[in-house]
Amino acid sequence: MKPVTVLLADDHRIVAEGLKRLLEPEFELIGVVEDGRALLVAARELQPDVIVSDISMPELNGVEALEELKKLIPEVRVVFLTMHHNVAYARQAMAAGALGYVLKHSAAEELILAVRAAAAGRTFVSPAIAGELLESLRAGDGPNDNPAARLTLRQREILRLLVDGHSAKAIAARLDISPRTVEFHKYAMMETLGVTTTAELIRFALQSGVSDV
Repeated sequence: MKPVTVLLADDHRIVAEGLKRLLEPEFELIGVVEDGRALLVAARELQPDVIVSDISMPELNGVEALEELKKLIPEVRVVFLTMHHNVAYARQAMAAGALGYVLKHSAAEELILAVRAAAAGRTFVSPAIAGELLESLRAGDGPNDNPAARLTLRQREILRLLVDGHSAKAIAARLDISPRTVEFHKYAMMETLGVTTTAELIRFALQSGVSDV
């Protein structure tokens, strides 16, 4: 029987090494990447059966990467492994198409089960958050309740860089776009969110969690 192939995405090398030791006895680990854009490239090239990804990563976070992957590989199967014990993150992940949501402190007991479930097309959510997630689903609290959901992928990317203190010129160089385009996106975000200054925009990012994922 062909082993399940797994692609791992985590920007913390020590964590990634620990996850490799956990996964390799059970599955065929075919790659390890450290950011969301590298994940897109590797997933297209390697076509893994299952992707195990952190949510908080540079360039693109895991949820944003999954949203892009779904356009390229609709059948992609992703298990998120995260420290975020927050039902809003779990809802966002599942809405994007994830098949698994595992808390990092439970990885040793649950990650293998989650990958096996994803490989079979089933869903696995850490029991520690599953009840709260179910209640949230019953209450109809959707990820789009968060105004950040109205921002585009590029806008969220620029907003995180603004929070990190980068200038429009530095952001433009990093993303290979013009400073004018950065400013356009910044003012478009301000209009969408109903704020009038860069300080208010950054405050929104910090309060909404955009800068955390």
